[in-house]
Amino acid sequence: MATTTNPAGTPADTTHPNLGADRAFILLRTVFTIAPIAFGLDKFFDILTDWEQYLAPWINDIVPGNAHQAMLTVGVIEIIAGIAVAVAPRYGSLLVAGWLAGIVVNLVSMGEYYDVALRDFGLLVGALALAVLAWDRGKATA
Repeated sequence: MATTTNPAGTPADTTHPNLGADRAFILLRTVFTIAPIAFGLDKFFDILTDWEQYLAPWINDIVPGNAHQAMLTVGVIEIIAGIAVAVAPRYGSLLVAGWLAGIVVNLVSMGEYYDVALRDFGLLVGALALAVLAWDRGKATA
């Protein structure tokens, strides 16, 4: 194994220059697979919270059915998004990022839950980081 020292003076593995990026990719792919599926499934059981409280009234007015039915649809979409990340992270991560952007707009438009909106914005940035890593992985193998 060839090693050099990095700017911090610790050994750097030059035989696997993308090792850190590969690890970050695996971590992000795992969390953005599991989290949307878990949150999506919980829309059917309401164990974590009462999800309907997070639906902006104006959105509830434009979607068919009631808030509970909307949350069930949201759950299905989140499950699909998580599966998409597992199967095709280049595109699934962008789907999750877009979905999170919609959640942020929904929450901010309510004028409450700013803490959750900020958290979801951070997750959105993480999903975009996964997209960047996924696209770069494709270039390395092409």
